[in-house]
Amino acid sequence: MALKVSEVARLAHVSVRTLHHYDEIGLCCPSGRSHAGYRLYSASDLERLQQVLFFRELDFPLDEIQRMLADPAFDVTEALRMQRKLLLEKATRIRSLIAAVEAALTAREEGKTMSNEERFAVFGDFNPAAYQDEARERWGQSDAYRESMARTKKYGKEQWQQIKAEGDAVFTALAKLAQAGTNATSQAAMDLAEQHRLHIERWFYPCPPHMHQGLGEMYVHDARFTANIDRYQPGLASYAREAFAANAQRQQAAPTS
Repeated sequence: MALKVSEVARLAHVSVRTLHHYDEIGLCCPSGRSHAGYRLYSASDLERLQQVLFFRELDFPLDEIQRMLADPAFDVTEALRMQRKLLLEKATRIRSLIAAVEAALTAREEGKTMSNEERFAVFGDFNPAAYQDEARERWGQSDAYRESMARTKKYGKEQWQQIKAEGDAVFTALAKLAQAGTNATSQAAMDLAEQHRLHIERWFYPCPPHMHQGLGEMYVHDARFTANIDRYQPGLASYAREAFAANAQRQQAAPTS
């Protein structure tokens, strides 16, 4: 049965105003109208709304969600798998932060002094600015670089840690496939390649399949990238390049209707 906007708002725990906004920007539009002119949401409309809300919980901007959902190659099952993985990583991160807060609170209550290492252990040692000057020199005139700079200047240490954790998760999973002898053109490898592409789009800049394939080439042709990726598994940079290329071909060959 089709649901009215007020019913959907109660069901999804969002405001009617939010649903109206999603309709106005074309993000999630009800597919029907009642005789009285009320918006009516079908089952497929609710499935799309669920995707929107999952992505919002993961802090995806509305314009990025709209771009992903409009992609003819978008697959709900793959999206759910990615969302589950990202939410589990987020939960792990939050648990670590809660533990750090608890430790700091306990230390204060007991009159103890935490060492500098103890205070900041949860944040790790990731330095996002390590290659910033070189990146500016190599790609500073590109739209992708400007987009990346506009986004990343707003990130704090928590966001950079999340970016690192998500990237680590992709390459660790790719390394396991490579160790198991799974072909880099397999669906599992291509799905991880697509997860990595979406990771780039989410955090840095729009990354269509052909651009992502180019990243794979850079991972092999730049010795520093190769060394960084191969630390997960020897030869992983080449494996990733092949998976990225296969995924790009899959995405580009996907039906457009």
